[in-house]
Amino acid sequence: MAKTRIITIDLNFQNKTQAVACYLIRHGDAAVLIESGPGSTLAALEVGLANEGLSPRDVTHVLLTHIHLDHAGAAGWLSRQGAEIYVHPVGAPHLINPEKLIASATRIYGDMMNQLWGEFLPVAEKQLRVPQDAEEIVIGALKFVAINTPGHAEHHYSYLFEDLCFSGDVGGVRIPGFQYLRAPMPPPELHFGRWRESITRLRSLKFARIAPTHFGIFDDADWQLDELQKDLDATEQWLEEIMPADPSIADLREKFSAWMQTQSLEKGLSDEVVQAYALANPVGMSADGLMRYWKKVRMA
Repeated sequence: MAKTRIITIDLNFQNKTQAVACYLIRHGDAAVLIESGPGSTLAALEVGLANEGLSPRDVTHVLLTHIHLDHAGAAGWLSRQGAEIYVHPVGAPHLINPEKLIASATRIYGDMMNQLWGEFLPVAEKQLRVPQDAEEIVIGALKFVAINTPGHAEHHYSYLFEDLCFSGDVGGVRIPGFQYLRAPMPPPELHFGRWRESITRLRSLKFARIAPTHFGIFDDADWQLDELQKDLDATEQWLEEIMPADPSIADLREKFSAWMQTQSLEKGLSDEVVQAYALANPVGMSADGLMRYWKKVRMA
């Protein structure tokens, strides 16, 4: 049986290729997107759809892995064009009433909010669908399975489709062309134990291919999950070595940035690729997530 064609749409986030993707799957009258991307990349989304002979009004369904702005920011706008929006139960209330989500992001990004993320409109409630864990989502002849995969965020689903897993952020961040990945670890819900459980669950599904939102479709799913496990283990070990000295958040950001820079040099990453990783997975944000995890989970 032939694989269904899946189109990777590069959303050219902050004018950088291979940083943020959404994925288009078509069958009959259905045009399904995995992720909406942020509001700031709607123009790039429209170009990507037009390349396939579609407009935003032709998008019938959007499956969000989670509600972080780079993944779900344009979902409300697409719901107003007629798309049904699928999201984790924990994330659903924040799409209907995004005030808290926007306020939280504004505290982090300040004056950069609009440039980075654009407009975040509420999802029309009648367009919102909330599948349960392991529920099969049937869209015409297309079948997806929502898999609860916390660790990066409590409101995270991965979606299994044929032999492919759309892994959002729980599968790591990986730029094509390099055998290297990073785990995105922002606050407030980073949890190493839950993330490891999610990796174990994903392994049990035995899919061959994996498609992180950052960035692209890869044929070596087992390698990616193994490497992700190693990265989580190494990061937690690093944290255990650093935190007894009680560094300030500024110190932790500096130390973590230096550690990431050392990894980049060891892997021979170009400045351009390092920039793509930084946009997809800001180093300072991961340091903040590590600090919160240490204080809220490890010190509890």
